[in-house]
Amino acid sequence: MMTPENAARPSPMPALAAYVAGALHRPLPPEVQEKARLQLLDTLAAMVSGSRLPPGRKAIEYIKSQGAGDQACVAGTALLATAVNAALANGMLAHADETDDSHAASLTHPGCGIVPAALAVADLHERSGSELLRAIVLGYDVCCRMSVALGAYEFRAAGHSSHTFGPNFGAAAAAGALAGVDEVQARYVLSFAAQQASGVSCWMRDKDHIEKAFDFGGMPARNGVTAALMVASGFTGVDDVFSGERCFFDAYGNDADRDILVSGLGSRYEIMDTSIKRWTVGSPIQAPLDALHALLAAHEFSPADVADIVVRIPHESLTIVNDRDMPEICLQHLIAVMLLDGTLGFATAHDRGRMADPAVRAVRGRVKLHGDDVLSRAMPVRQGIVELKLRDGRALTHHIQAVRGTPPNPMSAEEVRQKACDLMAPVLGAAGAAALCDAVWRLEAMDSVRSLRSLLQA
Repeated sequence: MMTPENAARPSPMPALAAYVAGALHRPLPPEVQEKARLQLLDTLAAMVSGSRLPPGRKAIEYIKSQGAGDQACVAGTALLATAVNAALANGMLAHADETDDSHAASLTHPGCGIVPAALAVADLHERSGSELLRAIVLGYDVCCRMSVALGAYEFRAAGHSSHTFGPNFGAAAAAGALAGVDEVQARYVLSFAAQQASGVSCWMRDKDHIEKAFDFGGMPARNGVTAALMVASGFTGVDDVFSGERCFFDAYGNDADRDILVSGLGSRYEIMDTSIKRWTVGSPIQAPLDALHALLAAHEFSPADVADIVVRIPHESLTIVNDRDMPEICLQHLIAVMLLDGTLGFATAHDRGRMADPAVRAVRGRVKLHGDDVLSRAMPVRQGIVELKLRDGRALTHHIQAVRGTPPNPMSAEEVRQKACDLMAPVLGAAGAAALCDAVWRLEAMDSVRSLRSLLQA
């Protein structure tokens, strides 16, 4: 519930609605446009790869049962669907795994909800590549600001899913802009997004990653496209869901700072603070893998030389990655695999069979995971420490403070391209993966995003 003092402050809605309605007409700074291309490519790669994973297969089966459509494509398939259903499916594909991007301060994975929604509506309306990029940047701005305004970490602690609420609004804003809404309609789009906002953080207990894929990607993308297309077809609604009697922040805000929604719009872009994962595994495992990889590169030792392995991460991350039964989010397992293999690829990170491999299990038994007070104080930055005790008496330690792929230590364009090709080649073939990467690199010259259909489909 907002305090009377907070409620008396000017509503952010006029500025936010104007920002949404004008997004397609505002050129982006070159560095923001470049970052948007990288985030788009990273999410498209997650979608294509996810089409072959269990959550993706379930999403595709569901979309097939809903009947035909021709408004937008479903990545990694020959399917066409309605824009709403394509957004739902591609959202689940994008978070079928832990390969997609993340924004630490807002506790969101923006790309898996926003990119599928924007892509579906851009395909439907045959928007240009530049317009798609501008809508995606808009979506990240709205998504991340909304989650921060709600107090992401306290919001999640109360049982809500920040990973669903923020992308729900970001997807609606991006889809609304691409659907051509004006300032009044943008208000309605945000109101219909608010009415659909939901999400419970029990997704942490989803052992198959299917409901989680829906919560993080499929539901926000579906909701955003639904809101945008309903309003574009003539639906009207509440003109300011963020202020007045019984507003959104009364229901969810805990006296949220609504000004965050519009602070820095047009000058500070949230997409610039969004991370791309170097390793195709859960976010809390990125720092430990970086640390172990650095130790392997700097010192001569074999797996047999290692007597004990201590991994330190923030306390808040322990339940997410501690001894999980999915390889891609089990920290102990992935540390063991990297120690044995010297590196970690998508196939090895997702090989369930290796969880029963005696050699892997022997190394895994030496891995001890601890929460660390100092690392918790550094949150939302996810740092990690790996300590190795070798049988010859050496003690090796590496502390990662800036994970590769995070804003302080970004991946290069070539690294993102290589990651994308590795993810997509098993589905599209090496030549097909390279062709899609090339198309994203030249996106500003693309007159219609529909040109991506043939490159995304298999």
